[in-house]
Amino acid sequence: MSDWFGRLWRSGTGRFGVIVIAVVGVTALVSLFWTPFDPQDSDLRSRWATPSWPHLLGTDDTGRDILSLLMAGARTTVFVSIGAGLVATVVGIALAALGALTARWLRETVAVLIDILIAFPVLLIAMMISSVWGGSLWVVIWSVGIGFGVNIARVTRPELRRVQQSDFILAARASGLTAGQSLARHLLPNVAPVFIVQLSWSMAVAVLAEAGLSYLGFGASVVEPSWGLLLSDLQRYIGVHPLSVIWPGLAITVTVLALNLLGDGLREATDPTLRHRAAETHTPAVVA
Repeated sequence: MSDWFGRLWRSGTGRFGVIVIAVVGVTALVSLFWTPFDPQDSDLRSRWATPSWPHLLGTDDTGRDILSLLMAGARTTVFVSIGAGLVATVVGIALAALGALTARWLRETVAVLIDILIAFPVLLIAMMISSVWGGSLWVVIWSVGIGFGVNIARVTRPELRRVQQSDFILAARASGLTAGQSLARHLLPNVAPVFIVQLSWSMAVAVLAEAGLSYLGFGASVVEPSWGLLLSDLQRYIGVHPLSVIWPGLAITVTVLALNLLGDGLREATDPTLRHRAAETHTPAVVA
């Protein structure tokens, strides 16, 4: 594990992703116990304060401290990204296993199901569910998790099929391992690089989906801190107080970018083929 993390840290994209995600995670953890001000505490006397002490990022139209709102919103971002990642993991592994390790008729049925489900955009699914059950973070988590779990299954299923035909898998089955034991001990570890990359991208989509759905009114409720809600509240004043809109937009952009770059860094760190190509690219040619 230390080897691939070392390769990830040496990668510029991977290092950026690790640092930003660590900052967001620590901010979310700290906000559970402390924020400079109560995120929902309004002070009309301090409305539209410019960035200065004690409001380092200024205040909004009701006098709420924007830095406190961003810190509290990081909790929502971490909660949604982790929750959607867990759902995507379960859905993706289940569909990939059913589509790769079962009888032919079931494999083909799962493949068709994946092709059908992947045609529906994640945000559209979330909006359809929200129209029935109402907007909430759980709707975002389940819709993004299921939607991207299908994407994970589509990418992971052929990898499982390829690894399943390897000689060491045939030897494991001949030694008496069940399909479940072979999946846990051999198949999943061998497709982990592909899976981890897809998972990091699904978490980036979850952050973007939560912000977008909250912006449209289908995500977090008004009593929950959210970067998307904050952006929705402030965007109407962009012509008068443009600086206030920058902070939530910047937080969303940098977090999504970091998760995508982290996925690229993980792919480079865990894929031996890419490492071999990189080594060949950086090896100077010997001139006679």
